[in-house]
Amino acid sequence: MAKDDKSRQEKSADKSEKKAAAQQPAKPKKEQAGKKEAAAPKVAAGPELPAPPARLATYYREKVVPDLMQKHGYKTVMQVPRIRKITVNMGVGETTTDKKVLDAAVADMAKIAGQKPVVTKARKSIANFKVRANFPVGCMVTLRGARMYEFLDRLVNVAMPRIRDFRGVSNRAFDGRGNYNLGFKEQIIFPEIDYDKIDMLRGMNIAITTTAKTDDEARSLLAAFRFPFKH
Repeated sequence: MAKDDKSRQEKSADKSEKKAAAQQPAKPKKEQAGKKEAAAPKVAAGPELPAPPARLATYYREKVVPDLMQKHGYKTVMQVPRIRKITVNMGVGETTTDKKVLDAAVADMAKIAGQKPVVTKARKSIANFKVRANFPVGCMVTLRGARMYEFLDRLVNVAMPRIRDFRGVSNRAFDGRGNYNLGFKEQIIFPEIDYDKIDMLRGMNIAITTTAKTDDEARSLLAAFRFPFKH
């Protein structure tokens, strides 16, 4: 008898709970749909418009090409020299004693160029310098296209004016085939490098490769980009 009474009480409790749930007002469908949308993860939308072209690329096409054609008497646009690539090289001789120095140099180069550099290795073993063949001795990066023009823009307009006692670059650093080389003693001239976070000052070499056939044509090309040559 006691078991029957318990079962009856449980059934009556279930019926009362169902009645109470039925009497409660149903939630509108809009609120339920809103909760489902809030629970769903939001997907980040991609860029609506493509990235704009480099400023110097547009400047070269609209301003430099007509000026050089008039100055040197080129007959077609294809004869006008252009910058083919820019190579940035940083030697790290301290890797013979501390291999962590190379990681810091690679990080600085990646910040400066905006591209992951390649680690350069020694070709021969030199006992006097404690260097073995295939030993990492530096890093380099090759820039082309839009990144090349963006790096040249930052180099001419931002980095060079930050050099101490800067009076212009040499106008005789051409190799005779229209290519130009220059070097810097400190990487902190680039604003991407934080002076408080570097471990030591490092120099670098920058090679600008052009399609010019003579040094005069290459000098006119770089001067059109407002390269600060010494007069």
